[in-house]
Amino acid sequence: MTGISASDPDVAPPRVDALLDALADAERTIAAAQARKILLLAEAVEMARAQAEADGAASSRDADIPMRSMAAQIGASLRHPDRSVQRELSDAFEIVTRFPATLTALADGSISRAHLEVVVDAGTRIDDDQVRREYEDAALAIARREAPGRLRPAAKLLASRLHPVPLNERHAVAAKGRSVWVRDLDDGMAELIATLPAAIAHGIKNRLDQIARQAIDARGTVEASPLDEPTPIDSRSAGEVRTDVLTDLLLTGHASPEVTNGSLPEREAIVAQVQITVPVLTLLGAGTAPAELVGHSPIDTATALRLAGTATGWDRVLTHPITGSVVAVDRYRPSDQLRRFLRVRDEHCRFPGCRMPTARCDVDHTIARAHDGPTELGNLAHLCRRHHTLKHHSAWRVRQSPDGVLHWTSPTGRVYPDRPARTLFFTTGDPSTGDVTERAPF
Repeated sequence: MTGISASDPDVAPPRVDALLDALADAERTIAAAQARKILLLAEAVEMARAQAEADGAASSRDADIPMRSMAAQIGASLRHPDRSVQRELSDAFEIVTRFPATLTALADGSISRAHLEVVVDAGTRIDDDQVRREYEDAALAIARREAPGRLRPAAKLLASRLHPVPLNERHAVAAKGRSVWVRDLDDGMAELIATLPAAIAHGIKNRLDQIARQAIDARGTVEASPLDEPTPIDSRSAGEVRTDVLTDLLLTGHASPEVTNGSLPEREAIVAQVQITVPVLTLLGAGTAPAELVGHSPIDTATALRLAGTATGWDRVLTHPITGSVVAVDRYRPSDQLRRFLRVRDEHCRFPGCRMPTARCDVDHTIARAHDGPTELGNLAHLCRRHHTLKHHSAWRVRQSPDGVLHWTSPTGRVYPDRPARTLFFTTGDPSTGDVTERAPF
């Protein structure tokens, strides 16, 4: 018997056809909305620039204030960090002014936002307008038929071939942007990220692979005498060994052959100033509430106890039993008590959405000292240099309430409260047993 069944993989039933058409239509609608957002952000840039010209700014810092203020207003309204918004503003203006054909393709749904980002990222370093238009036309022809992942290497190759500046010269400039930073993850982990010349980055990876491979191969060559002390079984994966080798090389200058979790005790290698909050019952071994690397993420109890054991001094932080807000910070021998209180209370810059650590912030008088603002807890808060400048040189205003909440008022009159980090949670359970749970109050 011959015929076609509904389950034949070569046949698309009408319902599937309709579904695919609906998905394609949804993608086009999303792309059009994203194009409209880019146009609106570019319009915001024009408004900020017009304001800067009208103000007749005498310095580059003053000229940047309207843009910072615009980013802050958009960020507060959308609950996005204003630094991220300012990058979006810059990106949108570049797309509108330098990649108009790509924006048109996004608006009509023939490419996605991911395609647009690939085209712009690869072509943004082409300064010659005519060459950039040639690149854009060629890249869009590929973008309309290929997925972003396939487009990326082709776009990079196109941009490199068409770029009027030789690669050697461009690499010398790009190498000045090399950097290292940390991004926090869940469960007490973090990513260490480095931007390096490609040859060096791959050389580092190859060396880690080589040392890790030697350590793994050596597992089967160790002969132990019956009288020897028991040797820990090295069951680490290749990725774990590679990471431990990197840790040892960076902290000590050599790779340790020892089989340990992390390979090297922190007290022998790490020289840093960190702030860790450890519940007192956990510290005494009578509770299980997690410790916290303040302003970043929870850390495992074993690490917290090891670091606490090497600390030269402890701050005692007293918190409200219901709201969790900081009530007092003291020390056996007090020193700079008010600053320490503020560091614990604030944890980071107190402008809405900003996460700049207090170590890189200024302690600002909410009511300026020049206006007889008192130097006391209720009139002080940490602000990073960016938002400290914005507060004093734009129409943004701030008021601090007795509970430490900062009420920011934008130039258009909208109010955005910023709560101290510790009051974002309250605890439930029995504190006497250490069985407590942090919950968000809203």
